[in-house]
Amino acid sequence: MSRIIREAQPSDMADILTVMDAAKKIMRQSGNMHQWGEGYPSVAVITADMEKNGGFVIVDDDMIVGYFAFLKSPEPTYARIHEGKWLDDEEPYHVVHRIASYPDAHGIFSSIMDYCFSHDPNIRIDTHRDNKIMQHLITKHRFTYCGIIYLTSGDERLAYQKKLK
Repeated sequence: MSRIIREAQPSDMADILTVMDAAKKIMRQSGNMHQWGEGYPSVAVITADMEKNGGFVIVDDDMIVGYFAFLKSPEPTYARIHEGKWLDDEEPYHVVHRIASYPDAHGIFSSIMDYCFSHDPNIRIDTHRDNKIMQHLITKHRFTYCGIIYLTSGDERLAYQKKLK
């Protein structure tokens, strides 16, 4: 298998949306019934990621098998954290959002983290309380739980940060 990560292009949109649908199915099958409701992530959200040069696809053997957003700080919803604090609230960071892949594409999270940490030693990420799969992957990769953030919609998310020395 030949895996590459590259910036997403508008011509990738149909493949990205198919990956997103597969990820939603994984979420629902694992008991995460509320994250990524109908219409999210939308074409507009993914296009906005691309316009910020922050939308990325994971390609295995010439097939898009995953997607994620890797965006420069500041992340507006991270300005206030509840019931905890960030490891560091001074240094710039990147945030990882919208991780999605096919269920048979293994090691995607590790590939994403390798890519992200090769570009920034300070990464923040959040996930839904019901997303046990993502919580497991985040803690397996030694992120520190920092507290709770709230999206602009008011929805709660568990927030994590990892800083390489």
